[in-house]
This record gives sequence, structure tokens and C-alpha cells, in this order.
Amino acid sequence: MRYLILSDIHANWEALQAVLERAGGKYDEILCCGDLIGYGADPNQVCDWCRANVKVVVRGNHDKASVGLEDLEWFNPIAKAAALWTQQTLTPENIEYVRNLPQGPLTVDGFQIIHGSPLDEDEYMIGASDAAQLFSYLATSVAFFGHTHLQGGFIWNHSRIEMIGKPGPRKSEEVLEIDPECAYMINPGSVGQPRDADPRASYVVYDTGARQITFYRHSYDVVKAQAKIMQAKLPPLLAERLAVGR
Repeated sequence: MRYLILSDIHANWEALQAVLERAGGKYDEILCCGDLIGYGADPNQVCDWCRANVKVVVRGNHDKASVGLEDLEWFNPIAKAAALWTQQTLTPENIEYVRNLPQGPLTVDGFQIIHGSPLDEDEYMIGASDAAQLFSYLATSVAFFGHTHLQGGFIWNHSRIEMIGKPGPRKSEEVLEIDPECAYMINPGSVGQPRDADPRASYVVYDTGARQITFYRHSYDVVKAQAKIMQAKLPPLLAERLAVGR
């Protein structure tokens, strides 16, 4: 089975369209590690598509914030403004859909999908030290998480934690072979707002039969996504950061 695994779409329809075009024919099912909405200008288009096409989605912190399930006190002013705008923009059907997204971790076909960490859906796992204590809480040897917008992840390799890098700036894909003696926490990166200094949309395809995870990066129409953000009168930084991947 081949799974297209997305995370942190953040209402960026242009990035999502580019990913789907690039990934066409390379997967059987779609899963998402959360944050469908927030920041971007197309929350309804993204939610409509997810409702129709994504087999399993776990909720993210911006999903919760955008439908009144998260206290906005802990959001920075830009994230808060985007969440409030999204609350006012979502259709009733999409508000209900997002409010009912399940909390991770969820197990799918022998692996898990998570938004933050195995213990806390809002926890950031950025460095190896963050992940070191969390592998023991996984219910499976392979898990996918989001939240940080940083493509890559971590390997538990015989009691040593190693970081997994993203494809380099001149590469569009990188294959990782799964060792059955190791454990993995994989971040597909952000479709709609990468923060690893590479503005290209990111995602992974997990082939459970071949035991391979392929990391992908793909360019999209950043200028169009930026124009929509500005037209919606969302904070300008949300448009500016798309061009630099920060």
C-alpha cells in the first residue's frame, strides 16, 4: 500500500494542488498529520477537498484554534488574526468537519499519524533530544508527525537517536529505506508553509510493501497564494514568508 502523507497544509490551495499534481499515480490513500487551515486564504477549498479525499486526518493546533477549540491566548498576534479570520470564513459544514477531527496518535495499517508528539498533540519535536524520550511511547515502529513545518525526522538506531535530513536544494526527492530493527518518527514537512529555508511544498509517500519512505519537494505558484492572502487582508507576513520558506 502506498500512502501519500501530508501535513500542515494551512489553507494553501496552490501548494496543495501542486503536490497532488506531482504525486499523481504514486499513492493509493491519503493521510494528513493536521493543520489543514490557519495562515492561508483558502480554508474552505482545502477542507472541502480533505472531506472528499483524505482517509484519515488528525487535528492540529490551528485546526482547533480556527473552530473555537483552542484558547487563542497562547497564539502570537499574527497566528491569532489568521485563526479569527478563518473562524469567520469557514462554512458551517467545514466548521463541523474540523471540530470533529480526531486527536492523534491514530494507528493506520501498522503505523501511526500524530500532529505534535506521541504524548502531546501540541508538542514540538525539533531536535534529537526532543525525540529521544518519546520513541518509547510509540505504539508502532513507524510514525508520522507534523507541527514543526520541518521536513525530515528521527531514527531510533539501536539505542542511538539520529536525525533525518530533507532533500537538498537541488533535489526534488530522497528515498529512505526502512530497517525493521529501527524505529522512525518522520515529518513530511509542510505543504503550505515550509519553515526550513526551502519554499517548495513538502510531503512524503510511504510504500508499506517496499518499506520505503520517499521525501518530496515541489515548487508551486507562491505569487498567487501570496496575492490571495493580501486580498483577504490577512497579516502581510503570512504572504512574505512563503517566498523564503520561513
